[in-house]
Amino acid sequence: MIKVNNLSLSIKKTVILKEISINFEKGKIHGLIGRNGSGKTMLMKCICGFVKPTNGTVFVADKQIGKDCDFPDSVGIIIETPGFIPYYSGYKNLKLLADLKHKLGSEQIKESMRQVGLDPELKRHVKKYSLGMRQRLGLAQAIMENPDILILDEPMNGLDKDGVSDMRKYLLNLKEQGKTILIASHSAEDIEILCDTVCEMDKGILMKKK
Repeated sequence: MIKVNNLSLSIKKTVILKEISINFEKGKIHGLIGRNGSGKTMLMKCICGFVKPTNGTVFVADKQIGKDCDFPDSVGIIIETPGFIPYYSGYKNLKLLADLKHKLGSEQIKESMRQVGLDPELKRHVKKYSLGMRQRLGLAQAIMENPDILILDEPMNGLDKDGVSDMRKYLLNLKEQGKTILIASHSAEDIEILCDTVCEMDKGILMKKK
């Protein structure tokens, strides 16, 4: 589903990613581990088309990113802290995003919120959300168009114990539906429970562990 071929990235002579080649198979959860600054987030940004690599290619569903399309189709994304309009409710934020593509009705948006444990009728402004609620809203945004692929950078950030448990169950359920998920996490427990394959990044180099 995702093919990375000889991918390298340098910014101002600093090597960020070095000759990465990896395939992420369809219908599995793939884990990325590594310290801060190891290159995990930048690799995800290259896959999503947000950053253009110095060398190499990325294919998502057989389309080359940057050549056949600027951004991959049918991908839900959480990279870094999700950004929302602070003075709008969670539902209104998602409605504004959905209206850009005119694909989703109100009930589909509300159902995506319910699936991650948020009340779509809640009028509270996002600025008053807890970090965990913001993270849930970010996931609702990522899944609301029912994408085939999810790319999630630290999706458990800010969640309490029950929230983490709920999120794990939800991601495993998505895998059962045939979704392909790429997840970066600092939690060894998350990786052990969720992931079919595990790769470790260190100083821009990718090493397969599982």
